[in-house]
Amino acid sequence: MSKLTLAIPSKGRLMEQTTDMFARAGLSLRKTGHARGYRGEIEGLPDIEIAYVSSSEIAAALKSGSVHCGITGEDLVRESMSDAATRVTFLKRLGFGFADVVVAVPACWIDVATVADLEDIAVPFRRAHGRWPRVATKYMNLTRAFFAEKGFGDYRIVESLGATEGTPAAGAAELIVDITTTGETLRANGLKILDDGVILKSEANLVASNVAAWSPWLRNAQNTLLVKLNAI
Repeated sequence: MSKLTLAIPSKGRLMEQTTDMFARAGLSLRKTGHARGYRGEIEGLPDIEIAYVSSSEIAAALKSGSVHCGITGEDLVRESMSDAATRVTFLKRLGFGFADVVVAVPACWIDVATVADLEDIAVPFRRAHGRWPRVATKYMNLTRAFFAEKGFGDYRIVESLGATEGTPAAGAAELIVDITTTGETLRANGLKILDDGVILKSEANLVASNVAAWSPWLRNAQNTLLVKLNAI
């Protein structure tokens, strides 16, 4: 009989926080096979197997249905799938991995505090520079959806492959969409968050894939896990 596959972060702070959360629920995670392998199990829950996967790959695995459940940031899930509302189910917010996806502009833009202000400066900016303002981001889908909802379309996205917060100072973009926890890094780079520029308040979630191969047995395993985690 097949097991429920639960993907959890394979490294970093999210993996540590996930392990701690399971411990608080009285559940012990352990790797199976090689110590550096990518499979594991939960002691006391034999119907669940663990797949250690990077956070971004967990979102992709949930999207394809190659895992039944996963623990990853809501920002990564919503960025990777425009149809997240139908493709996955958010089962539980986990209380860690907090990060806000925000729109930030240079602090010296004293007349720009909202997305509407961005719209006001876009045409004069184009007249002066021969192009629309550039937005550097790794969150291209969330950025497009947010600005479309706000009715702002006079911009150009520049994909950020490195430290997004440094792109305005480097002259590679005029503003950014990025994640922040305290805002300190943004301020250190001379940036401010727009008053209406919080796109998503994200945190780690337990997420179920609606397109995975489910059976009543696997749903029962999922519910057993959820009961344990809800008891924390």
